Amino acid sequence: MRIGMVGTGYVGLVSGTCFAEFGTEVVCVDKDESKIARLKAGEIPIYEPGLDDLVARQVSAGRLSFTTDIKDAVKGADAVFIAVGTPPRRSDGHADLSFVFQAAKEIAETMEGYTVIVTKSTVPVGTAREIERLVREVRPDADFDVCSNPEFLREGAAINDFMRPDRVVIGAEGERAKEVLRALYRPLYINETPIVFTAPETSEIIKYASNAFLATKITFINEIADLCEKTGGNVQDVAKAMGLDGRIGSKFLHAGPGYGGSCFPKDTLALTQTGQKYGTPQTIVESVVTANANRQRAMADRIIKACGGDVKGKKIGILGVSFKPNTDDVRDAPSLVIIPALQDAGAQVSACDPAAVEQASRYLKGVEWCEDPYSVAQNADCLAILTEWNEFRGLHMDKLAEIMKVKTLADLRNVYKADDMARRGFRYISIGRPAVGMEDA
Repeated sequence: MRIGMVGTGYVGLVSGTCFAEFGTEVVCVDKDESKIARLKAGEIPIYEPGLDDLVARQVSAGRLSFTTDIKDAVKGADAVFIAVGTPPRRSDGHADLSFVFQAAKEIAETMEGYTVIVTKSTVPVGTAREIERLVREVRPDADFDVCSNPEFLREGAAINDFMRPDRVVIGAEGERAKEVLRALYRPLYINETPIVFTAPETSEIIKYASNAFLATKITFINEIADLCEKTGGNVQDVAKAMGLDGRIGSKFLHAGPGYGGSCFPKDTLALTQTGQKYGTPQTIVESVVTANANRQRAMADRIIKACGGDVKGKKIGILGVSFKPNTDDVRDAPSLVIIPALQDAGAQVSACDPAAVEQASRYLKGVEWCEDPYSVAQNADCLAILTEWNEFRGLHMDKLAEIMKVKTLADLRNVYKADDMARRGFRYISIGRPAVGMEDA
């Protein structure tokens, strides 16, 4: 089989490469000439563990290629996937579909013979129908179907998520389109991966509903953490007991500074806007969006409180600025709210991150970027863990105690144990657990 992948961002590059691993001939197209030049030179423009080796292997095998000419991707393709960005519009938060619709028009102008056009981008309900209308407008006599095939890739684990997914969701109506997509995903049948066929509208809603529910779990456990702090409870024990209930599950019940990244913030916002559009307000998700924004702002206040209520002229060290480990993505990361708030309060901020410094430096100004955690902690009045990278899980606490000006650790990811920090003489603040050494704060 042969497919075209329009867009070589996170979703397009990972999906195209993994399809090639399945044995499919894949041509990835992007208008960004510099990005395509880098890919042809073997450089990967995104951070995703294992992707560089997989791309190199598929290019070497002749199954994966890159181009700036959409004709090369569409001509002779059994299916063409649209995997371009759908960022929220600044004016109202609705998903910006201009790149999706432009791609659809260009595909329509180029396709030959029967073609399945597939939206891989995250798009609001009704988008597949609108693409069908646009394509028919450009090519009234064209032979095609439009399908929805949302992605469920976690940054940092995307390859495994594509190769061993919990399910594959396909919104398709025509039998020819279903057969093409069945053939594309046939390698997953050996793993007995559920293939869920639905109407396109249902498929589009599934994507938003899934991400909104996960964001809700995160926000819920964060509010339970606040309750634990006021009552002497321990949120980690609460989450463990909740997670043992098969109806609930343990994933996404880790209290912290709030969710971020490229998906949850924009998808929850888009779902609330869609609900308003159709007169079906998504009040739970609306509350989640508000609560998460408040959560991130509150984390800066928590660090300030750990420093006695005043950080003016004090040095605050930050460990981790990406929204989660194993990615360089800082989009809507808590760090983008917390660090500026600390700076506005007069703090001097130093920080490090194993992968996200280049990305973060575009948004965060006035930060002293360091190579390692100990450089960050040197003469610091407080050290705060914002991202639970493995590199921060086994810090040499005795060394930190020697080099920090004040032994204060704000662990916003609950990496360490409170009793251990107490023995080492640290003022220790975590999430949803009793603080240690805060009596004089």
